[in-house]
Amino acid sequence: MSPKKNNNEEPEETGAEPESTEPADSELDDAAMAEPLSDEDTALLDAAATDLVAEMRSDMLRAQAELVNFRTRVERDRAANRDAVIAEVIRSLLPALDDLSRAEKHGDLEGSPLEIVALKLRGSLEKYGLRSVGEVGEPFDPNFHEAVVQLPSAEVTVQTVADVIDPGYALGERLIRAAKVAVSVPES
Repeated sequence: MSPKKNNNEEPEETGAEPESTEPADSELDDAAMAEPLSDEDTALLDAAATDLVAEMRSDMLRAQAELVNFRTRVERDRAANRDAVIAEVIRSLLPALDDLSRAEKHGDLEGSPLEIVALKLRGSLEKYGLRSVGEVGEPFDPNFHEAVVQLPSAEVTVQTVADVIDPGYALGERLIRAAKVAVSVPES
């Protein structure tokens, strides 16, 4: 029995391409070149190109400004983080510095190797801007002093530091630790 052909089957390809109803690219190019652009069309294309260039230039300038702002912010944050880390390291060294100061007041450091260690430690910390806060006789400032005791006195007219119990320390303008002080207050 021979196979029957279904009428719905596609005919076999013969190798010839079917004719297309769309014009070829070369025909489109020829048609576009045949029709010159009107002055109005040329003006529209020029305006569109100018607008596109202006928009791209604006986007480029905005991106450059954002990059400059980002760099500035990163540098500012980096400096702030550096200062915070230095302050934290110095804060952890303050008890040792206090012990050396107490030993020096009692005369225990004089002539010993620890005297040199104390000098080097203070010198190293001063390189980073560490300064002592709280001197006897200066006006009491609650931003830099912590009053532990108040001593009424007829000799003062304003609150004055009478004694420094524990010195305070500041790193630049940043207070690391307030000075613990005795304060002379005017008698009422």
